[in-house]
Amino acid sequence: MISMKSTKCGKEDLVSDMVAPRTEKTKHLFGSVKVGERGQIVIPKEAREIFDIKPGDILLVLGDVERGIALVKADALQEFARKILDSTSRPDE
Repeated sequence: MISMKSTKCGKEDLVSDMVAPRTEKTKHLFGSVKVGERGQIVIPKEAREIFDIKPGDILLVLGDVERGIALVKADALQEFARKILDSTSRPDE
């Protein structure tokens, strides 16, 4: 599997700048959540605040059999994809 940490698109390091800026504490443990009868979980308040998750936001559920499940805000991924598409539509300078 290729690491996205070293992926560059043109002159920008999109992953570092867009998805994982490292200007402050980036690793968190928010505790545990219990899965309800209908498969629902409650995202802890601190996590919602840090990641600016609001009611009505759309989250993508990503999974890797070896690494687990991840939630990603759809708008963040859309912006990331837009930057990739924009950079590939222009010839290299």
